[in-house]
Amino acid sequence: MTVETALKEAMEIDGALGVALVDYESGMSLGALGGGQGLDLEVAAAGNTEVIRAKIRTLATLGMDDAIEDILITLGHQYHLVRPLASSSGSLFLYLALDRARGNLALARHSLKRIETSLEV
Repeated sequence: MTVETALKEAMEIDGALGVALVDYESGMSLGALGGGQGLDLEVAAAGNTEVIRAKIRTLATLGMDDAIEDILITLGHQYHLVRPLASSSGSLFLYLALDRARGNLALARHSLKRIETSLEV
């Protein structure tokens, strides 16, 4: 599946507000859909890059030989999911912002996992 197709599929998840594919080494977005007033996907991509870098450093400091499946940030009205691409040899992650009132967190996580495994970068 192409990046464009993956982003479109992610935006079909109930409650999706925005999605981006991000390189956490550079903080740059390779593609994004959605967003808008109150959700600047470029700023969110850069900010979540710092979140994932911090978690990777923490795992290394703790000596944990494990990988991040996903990171959930819960806000009052939104869920933000950060999912590193295990299938990628690079440093990419999917970022999804989800409206809490319209979305289903479990289904969104399942959908992102399915999208990740089909994505070809």
